[in-house]
Amino acid sequence: MAAGLVLLVFAGDALVKGAVNLALRLGIPALIVSLTVVAFGTSAPELLVSIDAILKGTPGIALGNVVAPMSPTCCWCWAFPRSPRCMRAVARTRGRAFCRWVRRCCSWRWPSPGCAGGPVLVLLAALAAMLIHAARAARKHRNGRSDEEEEVEGADPRMRGWKVAAYLLAGIIGLPVGADLLVSGAVSIAETYNVSDEAIGLTLVAIGTSLPELATTVMAAIRRQADVAMGNVIGSNMFNLLGILGVASLVGPIPVGSDFLGFDLWVMLAASLLLVPFVYWGRDVTRGWGVALTGLYVAYGVSVLA
Repeated sequence: MAAGLVLLVFAGDALVKGAVNLALRLGIPALIVSLTVVAFGTSAPELLVSIDAILKGTPGIALGNVVAPMSPTCCWCWAFPRSPRCMRAVARTRGRAFCRWVRRCCSWRWPSPGCAGGPVLVLLAALAAMLIHAARAARKHRNGRSDEEEEVEGADPRMRGWKVAAYLLAGIIGLPVGADLLVSGAVSIAETYNVSDEAIGLTLVAIGTSLPELATTVMAAIRRQADVAMGNVIGSNMFNLLGILGVASLVGPIPVGSDFLGFDLWVMLAASLLLVPFVYWGRDVTRGWGVALTGLYVAYGVSVLA
């Protein structure tokens, strides 16, 4: 477990460095890079776990693995980085468009009894639309930026391309490996104390696959890269809901049970709506908000174990 935690910290730092410097080299906002490269990279554990679960004949784990991490991602990734430091939610104008995408996709009715066929195409089409929107936003920013550029902390204009790629690759590879090591150790401890498999899946697995997002956001907050922190939360949730669920459904159908529709779906929607005050109205994420968000996820975990 300790090795996994250390690897997560260093990989998260490498991914933030790579994302910030890639944005600098391409002349696009760090928010756009974090919504795509960083968010997709930190969501890799969820994708691999979901595909593996379907191949092993347990599609229920795939659905829970996609949706369950969205709650800790919204709660923890916004809470922990700002608990020790009060930071302003910057770039809210650019983030509003992506917040609208979250709201629209989360409000879409989930099919029953499973996700297959037409709904898969809808999910993948929505993901493609989000990427097109990000590309247009990047092009508009690049064409309209002024000669005076804002200094970005942690960015090195002299960093070579191979080094930027190495940072990104180290982060994308190291994060899922670190999460796997940490979750494996946690599962072994849980099994030693005779905790049920269902409880392990809904708590440890969900938390473990959310650790890459948490590690990346914490390192972004330490470097005062609020664009990267905000974009990572929104982008990873979008990729979880659209990309992972869509790609996993291509491998096999994913049944959607009544328990999921009656409780877990609403928890996911509520967690996504927590982004609204920070993105739409530019509210500061204070220490009090951090404690409240962390408490909400703890309450959800207790309800699962009860």
